[in-house]
Amino acid sequence: MSSTGTMPTAIIDLAMRLGIPPPGAGSPRVSLTQTGHMKRTLESDSWIAFKASQTIATDRCAFDWCAKVGPFGLISGRDALEDGDGRFDITALGVIPLARAHHTPALVRGELMRYLAEIAWAPHAILHNSELRWRVDGPDSLSVSAGVGATASEVILGLDSDGRIATAFALDRPRSATPPILPTPWHGRFSDYRLVDTIWVPMVAEVAWTLPAKDIVYWRCQVESWRADADHDRSKRNRMTGTS
Repeated sequence: MSSTGTMPTAIIDLAMRLGIPPPGAGSPRVSLTQTGHMKRTLESDSWIAFKASQTIATDRCAFDWCAKVGPFGLISGRDALEDGDGRFDITALGVIPLARAHHTPALVRGELMRYLAEIAWAPHAILHNSELRWRVDGPDSLSVSAGVGATASEVILGLDSDGRIATAFALDRPRSATPPILPTPWHGRFSDYRLVDTIWVPMVAEVAWTLPAKDIVYWRCQVESWRADADHDRSKRNRMTGTS
């Protein structure tokens, strides 16, 4: 559990605006479901629909995203970070391997950057995750980092007029787990904040790579459900109570 004693005031204020109570007896696990579309390749003009479920830890840097795409959801994808190791797999019918990323520092950096960018969906991590390092860059800009050495990663979070997380930017997220790793500017946008129980959560997101010619949005989603479960009460379902 992170201590708020040495945390910059701006970070504590962000947590308070998002409805996060001071750290107590435990750190909740976030669970959410999504529907959306993603590009087959960055060069493609076609999009494929997906449905996904995700869990995000708030006391450490870990997540597990599982999606089904294609006709009848026959293709499955898993993107995960657990115990300091990244994972990216694509399978057919749940058992036939189609693609698997090599376990490299570049893969871990990419997954760490995803975790840091998605703090908007797991805001309890702001106060609960002691692996995070924070820096205040300005009134509307905060940097959060994690990892050391070859896996050190940083994401810059931009705040909207309500002081909530609206953007996430990484200067050099790897586009490949193996050489050439192609470190590339990468950014996400969050919008349509809703009040779920006492927590403000963005319900819409999109992600893009910044290439020399233009920004290419390659992933968009709508959050269909969101909950934060305490370790002792996984069955509690949060209810949506308002909009931004």
